Amino acid sequence: MANHLKFDIYDLELSSISRNSDLRSVLLSTSNRSILVIEDIDCSVEAENRGAAGMFMGSRYNRPPDMKFTLSGLLNVIDGLWSCVGDERIIIFTTNHKDRLDPTLLRPGRMDVHIHMSYCTPSGFRILASNYLGIHENNPHHLCGEVEGLIQSTEVTPAQVAEELMKSDDADVALEGLVNFLKCKIEADSKKTEDEGTKEAETFEEESDSGF
Repeated sequence: MANHLKFDIYDLELSSISRNSDLRSVLLSTSNRSILVIEDIDCSVEAENRGAAGMFMGSRYNRPPDMKFTLSGLLNVIDGLWSCVGDERIIIFTTNHKDRLDPTLLRPGRMDVHIHMSYCTPSGFRILASNYLGIHENNPHHLCGEVEGLIQSTEVTPAQVAEELMKSDDADVALEGLVNFLKCKIEADSKKTEDEGTKEAETFEEESDSGF
């Protein structure tokens, strides 16, 4: 997004913010035409849910009581300060647990667009191959079909695919590496499933032997 829009990008680690005033200061220092990324909003900070005392957006970090960075402070920044300090600014929040977020943070006007980032699909791979290697659908690489088939056989994230594609500017090398990575992942997933099945069978036998 930053490359496409030619925006600056800031990665804000909320665990380093101790007070609402600190957040205001940080955001005032950012430039216009910028993207602010706040990752793992559900667990990167403890912020008081103003609708229910004692509920928090996350609990990974245990903060001393004098650290007063609250959900209310974050909402005030989104509603007021962020909208008036400059033009063309975007905030991106990421989370693995949307259900843990306070509903007031999710409403339209605060989070206008919700995008579910699923595992990589064949169409997602084609976009990544185009972006990183310049491979297009009208002139596909001979390994693209194999990669797409492997992607359909396992669960792999776009970030994992991109990481493999970035290892070489040579399409042959990058795609061969991706094929090997996917094959190894499928094999490892299959072995894990077999091991879990064996463990469950052994547990069942032990319970049967003990009379349960």
